[in-house]
Amino acid sequence: MASMLSSRDVSGFKFLFFIAIMYAIISLLVHSVLHMKFIKPLSIDAPLDRFSEARAIHHVAVLTNDGRQEGRPGLRKAAVYIKEQLEMLKERAESNIRVEVEETTINGSFSMIFLGHSISFAYRDHINIVARISSADVKETDPSVLINGHFDSPLGSPGAGDCGSCVASMLELARVTVESGWIPPRPLIFLFNGAEELFMLGSHGFMKTHKWRDSIGASINVEASGTAGPDLVCQSGPGSWPSEVYAESAVYPMAHSAAQDIFPVIPGDTDYRIFSQDHGNIPSLDIIFLLGGYYYHTSYDTLDKLLPGSLQARGDNLLSILKAFTNSSKLQSARERESKAVTNDYKDERAVFFDYLSWFLIFYSRRVAVVLHSIPIVIFFVMPFLLHFWDPRSRSCFAIFYDFVKGMLFHAAGIILAIIFPIILSILQLFFSNYALIWFAHPYLAFLMFIPCSLVGLLIPRTVWDCFPLSQDVSVIKKSEEALAEEARFWGAFGYYACLTSAYLVAGLSGGFLTFAVSASMLPAWIFFSLSIKSSDHQSLRSAVFYVIPLIPCLAYSVYFGGFLTQFLIEKMGMMGAVPPPYGYYVPDVVVAATVGVVTGWCVGPLIPVCSHWLARFSILKLLSHVSVLALALSSQFFPYSNAAPKRVVFQHTLVTTDVNRIVDSSYEFSVVDSNSLLFLFKYAPEVAKELHIGQELSFGTANMSHRETWMGIFPVSLMFSQSLKFPARSDGILKRYRYFPHLSNYKPHNISNDKSRRVYLEFYLGDLKEVWVAVLNITGPLSSWSFADNMLPAPETVDGGPPSYILRLSGNSQRNWTFWLEASSSDDLRVEVAVVDQVLDDEAKRLKSLFPEWADVIAYSSFMSSYIF
Repeated sequence: MASMLSSRDVSGFKFLFFIAIMYAIISLLVHSVLHMKFIKPLSIDAPLDRFSEARAIHHVAVLTNDGRQEGRPGLRKAAVYIKEQLEMLKERAESNIRVEVEETTINGSFSMIFLGHSISFAYRDHINIVARISSADVKETDPSVLINGHFDSPLGSPGAGDCGSCVASMLELARVTVESGWIPPRPLIFLFNGAEELFMLGSHGFMKTHKWRDSIGASINVEASGTAGPDLVCQSGPGSWPSEVYAESAVYPMAHSAAQDIFPVIPGDTDYRIFSQDHGNIPSLDIIFLLGGYYYHTSYDTLDKLLPGSLQARGDNLLSILKAFTNSSKLQSARERESKAVTNDYKDERAVFFDYLSWFLIFYSRRVAVVLHSIPIVIFFVMPFLLHFWDPRSRSCFAIFYDFVKGMLFHAAGIILAIIFPIILSILQLFFSNYALIWFAHPYLAFLMFIPCSLVGLLIPRTVWDCFPLSQDVSVIKKSEEALAEEARFWGAFGYYACLTSAYLVAGLSGGFLTFAVSASMLPAWIFFSLSIKSSDHQSLRSAVFYVIPLIPCLAYSVYFGGFLTQFLIEKMGMMGAVPPPYGYYVPDVVVAATVGVVTGWCVGPLIPVCSHWLARFSILKLLSHVSVLALALSSQFFPYSNAAPKRVVFQHTLVTTDVNRIVDSSYEFSVVDSNSLLFLFKYAPEVAKELHIGQELSFGTANMSHRETWMGIFPVSLMFSQSLKFPARSDGILKRYRYFPHLSNYKPHNISNDKSRRVYLEFYLGDLKEVWVAVLNITGPLSSWSFADNMLPAPETVDGGPPSYILRLSGNSQRNWTFWLEASSSDDLRVEVAVVDQVLDDEAKRLKSLFPEWADVIAYSSFMSSYIF
């Protein structure tokens, strides 16, 4: 084999080995940072003035003992526990510090756009626990700092990460504040809200009714979209002041302003929206656990999944940030903010900030970014004139610029191919595999398959470079053709990143620091390389190494950000929704492949202008292709799911009722939220298939499909489903458990006004259901007003070409009836469809759920459906 390789091939393999070792070391460092290996959790007997992860973990253990879902007794137990802990702090507080603890019951109604859909809400008797810690001489009007976390959990989940970890961190922060001797110069408000999973009702109730709401000058929303990893600042605003405070105070800074560009496209929302946008305009931070997303909203979100060090880093950060906010002269109450709304402090200006491996954070304002991020493109356009100035007789600035543009186009082609090749490979893998998402439980497979072929795409343009001659006349220039070509490739690549930086700037996005850092790092690398060339008078591996070394800090950051983004995306692909066939099957694999391609291009792209001289060898391209093919073959031996990366299954026992005590239809409905369909699920869960009497001939063409309106109880999440199936079920168990079912009826006669509009007075009875999560009403017809949301109708929804409808979610105390009115603009009928989600299953449904394998996480509930015409 060695005899078949030329000396340049051997040198190329040596350099490839050097590059591989360098990236491996960087990757190990990044893995250690992302998995909190450098954070030492403090024990339960840590000093009282320090945040202790062990003490916080004790709170999580208590909170996860019982289900904290709305409608279940565990939610009330959690509220009692939180209040008891705060009352104990109040008793231990010194005389110079005041601790006020309140349990508030919230009621309200409003409309909002959630996940792109118009929904109205009415809620009652939800519980918030609120504590205010301040100096003894505080005034009610003093501006305060709010920290918010929710103690309710989603359907079927213990909620250790989401959001038991948030509540536990806040309880430990409250303890540190009281027992450390630190007296906050401004009041701290701890809001433990009990209804976030029902679409941010707890925070809405606080902002609409609580006496302290107008005093809030800054807020921190603590959330979890996973169980571990960086506690990332995902949103900041309005204005740049919140992120500036974070930059100055965070002990382990974990923030990227680029997250604000990405977050709006991710399905979901947080209480940050209520405080900073919809109902408060409060300068706020949205801080979220993002890794460990495999367990988010599943039964596997348990205490043991919390990564050691994560809570410690969060607690140390939050304590420092709270101190910084309370000491800031810019902290202002709502009234002060309104009076100074025209000042620069509260302009909605998005700053640029990013942490470097959580060691430190770089922050600069939008105005600085406009200047700073414009420098690379200026350098790119000025450089041809400078080179012409240094050698005016032999070098034309226009010829130089044309060569630079050629270099830019070749580099862009390499980046595009680096994305296309992994996409092609992912599609081929799906043709030869029995299922999609093969990398889901084994993320390293995605890197093994897609990085080598992405590198091939990056290097291919270099192999055809010589087919396109330079614009400059080599015969009259003192430099060699290879030197001129290298110069054109380098400045072309530099111009590519400079153009991307400018594009970010023009688009008003905050992620331009990514490409700015690359272009800024390439300049010293080129200087080092040029000096090395002069000293050795020829290109060697030594000169290539000299080019790489100055780039290492930038490459380390690229791997840090890119690796985090890829891992986050892989984890979320299991819950991003099932896109309809035939193309939906390919979407997740294509998205992940394209992401790996983009990240590879970003992490390796800056090396290509110089290092491709050694790496763009046929033997190396062949090796990289073989590695991708071998990884592709290896992947077929793996199953896409495990109990550490479960497949999400939604199991609904649908009961169609009429009158108050009669069931007319009972069925089991199943759906999934990723690209491996229910056919895959039943194939690899044979016990379930047997119980449902599913034969091997099952197909979507012959099966009984579940209609979308059947899933109305969890709208709009149900819009993420595709190809749901329906199976007949018995209703005996439910009839034994419940005597009365939800029912809607008139409680007094219609009222017809002079303009022919009529008002219908309705009473909604929830029967004797035990654990009601939510009731959803879908109202169609000539609706002109109602008694909800200040009598204002939201924009109507239209689903699958149906009539315009108004979606209303009712939550809270199910022991009392709801009474309300609907107003019709004509005598035409009003149709009301009702779905009530109850968390109680009958014994037969429980047994069916237990038959699913461990790699499937099943969220199961009962849905009582009925229809009415008025």
